[in-house]
Amino acid sequence: MDDWLIYRGFGAPDPERIRALPPPPRWRTFGGEPRPYAVPDIDIASKRRLGDRVSELSAHDAETLQLINAALYLRRPLLITGEPGSGKSTLAHSIAYELGLGRVLQWPIISRTELRDGLYTYDAIGRLHDAQLADGQADDIGRYIRLGPLGTALLPATRPRVLLIDELDKSDIDLPNDLLNVLEEGEFPLPELERIADRPGRDVVEVLTDDGHRVAVPNGKISCQAFPITVLTSNGERDFPAPLLRRCIHLHLEPPREERLAAFVQAHFGPGADERNVDLLSRFTRDDGDGELRPTDQLLNAIFLTQQVSEEGPERREEIAELLLRPLDTRQR
Repeated sequence: MDDWLIYRGFGAPDPERIRALPPPPRWRTFGGEPRPYAVPDIDIASKRRLGDRVSELSAHDAETLQLINAALYLRRPLLITGEPGSGKSTLAHSIAYELGLGRVLQWPIISRTELRDGLYTYDAIGRLHDAQLADGQADDIGRYIRLGPLGTALLPATRPRVLLIDELDKSDIDLPNDLLNVLEEGEFPLPELERIADRPGRDVVEVLTDDGHRVAVPNGKISCQAFPITVLTSNGERDFPAPLLRRCIHLHLEPPREERLAAFVQAHFGPGADERNVDLLSRFTRDDGDGELRPTDQLLNAIFLTQQVSEEGPERREEIAELLLRPLDTRQR
């Protein structure tokens, strides 16, 4: 294993590895003044995807590891493409868990998503309602501002957060271009706070983060210090503009096979699970020449359920495996 690798893909937590990451290139250095805020540990979303995620086998081949680590060193977004079920989103959770970077900030993209949704929301109606009650709460504008996943990721922390922008190819045509400036500059303004920053006592305002904590924002602007580890995923439903592609490290994930699949099974069912279920792994990876998808969820489902019927004999195990490991077919027959 190359010593330069920060992320290695074995799954065992190794938070000290991030300390070995050298300073960024000059052109990817940002000037945010760090302000302390609590970073939650990984949550159920990561635990559900990763299982125990400790294996003697790396979950990735050498080229994949090199591209992931290139993104870490260069502070560039990692654009991951591949078929559904190839582990694109799981990779973001694996990086956060192995490097001890806390809860993954998840921003799922749909056709109506705008850049503002990822940066922050401002509840103007709620503030107006509180002002009508005349209870004084409306004077605290920070109560009505909540940072989104992207906005929280850009807070000036000394250790990077992991941001997952999931299924970017589902966005409308403008979002990838709108992302460019934020991803290049590492900062963004909050106009509602900029307008009052010159008033006495309003130069620093506490707002809510995507994690649910309060954090101080000075002068109505958020500027990162350590650029977040940004993972963009795409199922290939559309092409992206060239300026975005130039600013990303591109990684294409093939469906898991052999050692990567064995590590995946071990993470969810314990050491030796791949050997105990070698027949199911062989069936799952078999190429029937139909070109149809076999997401890894199918394999996990088959292993789990065949364990439940193991006492009923090999015939029932074979029956269950045949039912659950059929290739997906989205065509009507």
